[in-house]
Amino acid sequence: MSYIDKNLLQDERVVYRARLHWIIFAKAVVVLAFGLGLLVSLGADARPVGGVVALVGLLLLVPPLVAYRTTEFGVTNKRVIIKTGFIRRHTLELLLRQVEAISVDQSLTGRLLGFGSLTLTGTGGVRELFHRVVDPLEFRRRIQGQTA
Repeated sequence: MSYIDKNLLQDERVVYRARLHWIIFAKAVVVLAFGLGLLVSLGADARPVGGVVALVGLLLLVPPLVAYRTTEFGVTNKRVIIKTGFIRRHTLELLLRQVEAISVDQSLTGRLLGFGSLTLTGTGGVRELFHRVVDPLEFRRRIQGQTA
């Protein structure tokens, strides 16, 4: 059961969920593919280099995989709930009436691939920034739809 589901209030229901975008795996996948390419294309003498590069690619997959599996974004009919982290957990639970602003920042690549950064500003100066969120415009739209 997810963090969001475990922490719902009475009469609260989830209306939208988002995740981190697959782009977080890009660097590791490129390094892994390069290492596997070296393993296949180089002679027997150079295969250890390809193996080391492929191993580095596999190791680079671990942090984004942990981030992907432990990050949740949710909009309910009462709150915005965001949880990141595994060992060091960070949570944001903001009542919808306390949301002052939602800013979305997308690069050209982000617009083409469907990811971006969200900045949530709440009453009392709470300001939280989250990068590489899938479809941040829809996330903002869902928050605004619940507050309207």
